[in-house]
Amino acid sequence: MTMSENNGNTFEEHSSDLTSQLDRSIDILRQELEEFGDIYLPKQSVSTSNSQGNQQPSSSPSPMNTIDTCKTLDELEALAETMDDLKTDLEGTRLVFGDGNPNADLVIVGEAPGANEDKEGIPFVGRAGKLLTDILSAIHMDRSVVYIANILKHRPPENRNPSEEERQRSLPLLHKQLELIQPKMVLCLGKVSANTLLGNSTALGELRGEAHPLHVGTHQTECWVTYHPAALLRNPNWKRPTWEDVQLVQKRYLELQCQPDILQSS
Repeated sequence: MTMSENNGNTFEEHSSDLTSQLDRSIDILRQELEEFGDIYLPKQSVSTSNSQGNQQPSSSPSPMNTIDTCKTLDELEALAETMDDLKTDLEGTRLVFGDGNPNADLVIVGEAPGANEDKEGIPFVGRAGKLLTDILSAIHMDRSVVYIANILKHRPPENRNPSEEERQRSLPLLHKQLELIQPKMVLCLGKVSANTLLGNSTALGELRGEAHPLHVGTHQTECWVTYHPAALLRNPNWKRPTWEDVQLVQKRYLELQCQPDILQSS
């Protein structure tokens, strides 16, 4: 082997050693930067980095989380206009918040708005609404005496029954309505309304004819159940039991000295 060949081999060996040492150094530095990178940064940069890391993303509170801040029905209705959680999968629907006496001792609760309600923004204004008005008139009440609302505040597609998810999304708003009104009685129209408010799956026939305790926040009231007016339009045979139910409601209304006053039936 010549001198030049020996020098070449020595250079290659040293070069290889240096490359290996450099690779190890790079690996060590990379590990240190990953674990202790902050100590290599200027103090001002560290402070900026920490403050950015600890800073919480700014976001406005969800409208659903601000329900409890509402002190009046008007405030709650204005908030409801902004709440996408209340909407169904039918686009372009109108909020149907509620209607009637804000100081009523009797609140009537249906299931969901239909096409007429969606158009006018008022619950129970179609054929079923007219029948409800007639039922109230038969027990010497009118809409100025009671407050009327639905579980859902927006119309579902094709007037289908509200889904469980839709009902649970809408229920906090109805609860707040009842808290603000503080009625002595609630009359649920239909099984969906009754099951949602009472938190059960009991058949409507088993719920009729008696008062059920209903707790809404700190307010306690009693819940009565009868058929939905739309069901009476489909099956007139249910008109008789509905008449029996609303007579019981009228009797209890008078016993509790609810306001506004109504005339006793003869």
